[in-house]
Amino acid sequence: MSTTIGDDTRQDAPPERQTKRQRQASVIADAASGGMKVFLVKLVGLGIVDALAVYAIFVLIAHDQWIPTVIVAAVTALVNWIYFSRRKLPAKYLTPGVIFLVVFQVFVLLYTGYIAFTNYGTGHNGTKEQAVSSLMASSLERVEDSPTFPVSVVEQAGQLGLLVTDPESGDAFVGTNDQPLAEVDAEFDGDAAVAADGWTTLQFADVLARTDDVTALAVPYSDDPNDGAIRTPDGTSGYLYVSNLEYDEAAGTMTDLETGTVYADTGEGAFTAENGEQLLPGWQITVGFDNFVRAVTDPRLAQPLLYVTLWTFAFALISVASTFFLGLFLAIVFNDMRMRGRKAYRVLMILPYAIPSFLSALVWAGMMNQSFGFINQVLLGGASVPWLTDPFLAKISILIVNLWLGFPYMFLVCMGALQSIPDDIQEAAKVDGAKPWAIFRLIKLPLLLVSVAPLLIASFAFNFNNFNTIYMLTDGGPRDSNAPIPVGFTDILITMVYKVAFTGQTRDYGLASAYSIIIFIVVAVISIIAFRRTKSLEELN
Repeated sequence: MSTTIGDDTRQDAPPERQTKRQRQASVIADAASGGMKVFLVKLVGLGIVDALAVYAIFVLIAHDQWIPTVIVAAVTALVNWIYFSRRKLPAKYLTPGVIFLVVFQVFVLLYTGYIAFTNYGTGHNGTKEQAVSSLMASSLERVEDSPTFPVSVVEQAGQLGLLVTDPESGDAFVGTNDQPLAEVDAEFDGDAAVAADGWTTLQFADVLARTDDVTALAVPYSDDPNDGAIRTPDGTSGYLYVSNLEYDEAAGTMTDLETGTVYADTGEGAFTAENGEQLLPGWQITVGFDNFVRAVTDPRLAQPLLYVTLWTFAFALISVASTFFLGLFLAIVFNDMRMRGRKAYRVLMILPYAIPSFLSALVWAGMMNQSFGFINQVLLGGASVPWLTDPFLAKISILIVNLWLGFPYMFLVCMGALQSIPDDIQEAAKVDGAKPWAIFRLIKLPLLLVSVAPLLIASFAFNFNNFNTIYMLTDGGPRDSNAPIPVGFTDILITMVYKVAFTGQTRDYGLASAYSIIIFIVVAVISIIAFRRTKSLEELN
């Protein structure tokens, strides 16, 4: 016979009593479910979720995305089964968190990894068919003896198209930049088609308001890109345009009809001539580990990557060390019971932590301005110190600002950790004749690190990717003019990745994703090693 102290359930309780308790638990669970009102709320919530899922399924089917369609349908069915079931209580709480985790963490990581193995970027952001269509459209010239096609500008789901009337047969066709002309049933006004089912015809005023979009329309005449496209200069009359390029789908070549140059598909994601010249845009292909190899072996990229990596480690380590020791010092000072007004001082100490970091960084950027900043003009009497434009001083400025932003957090953490250390241990040390420094070094600091060490590791990971401070204060500058990518002397890895992906004339998402994966691996390895080393501190407990 055994009894569990503090628990109403006893192993030696008779079966009748256990059954009674089970019935009572069932009644309590039914009462907690809330009855019909909660059921109606659940029904409305699931109805909204199902409506959004059905809409997403139709959109995915329209774009021939069958795998995502199956995933959305399966997840929706699973959610309905879980929330309409009476016995899946844990799953009801876990399901929203798991879905958000998969969508915002797992999917993003997997997609980033996928992009890292492609050439996705400027000039390589679509399929081969889209690249061929774009190349043919970019070199269109009007056929001199082209007949005049009556046209009407139409719109469907936000996409513009042309409703074209064949002047010879009188039939109506509709198409867009991506879809060639296809015959449709239309309403006619005289000899011109003016409306088609499923399409909204734009009025003349709307056409004028969107002149640039209308004149940019180039609707393929047929599935063969060599047949040309219909374009309109005024939204009422269309003409046949043919390209200076000729595409041979069987041979995989693009020929410039003016120069006779043949551009072939060499597997590099673009039509390439024998002399290496490429026709852009190209298309997205899988390149394997080329982005990773290029990131560390290309001499043009390796040099900026080296000093950016070194500065990233220096910035993260110095930031963690400076904020920790300053926060610890202030925590020790304000933990002294002899100090008066400690509460007021503590409030003042956490003010930088209460203000959003990007706002603080912008304020500091203004204060450190070389020409009219508060520091130069007021504190230094009109000096012209290049706080943010000199490579060395800009690094010092960033460390100072990050110290201002980070020490309140460490102050709060160390304050709580110091107050949790038992007083009797310190009193015993004083009785044994230990000096204050010995008490701090041998007792307080080791016990403090037991709780603070994991937070220091997390702080290192945060500062390793501290985008806000760098971007808002210096934007990574001053710029390194010798680097082939838009990188500056105060850029850390995450800001360099941002610039490679989203700034400059050429945006290389594949290379930026490769850098992101490298950053993830570096931070993960450092964190794993650091957490293993901190296990030795557990013996102090």
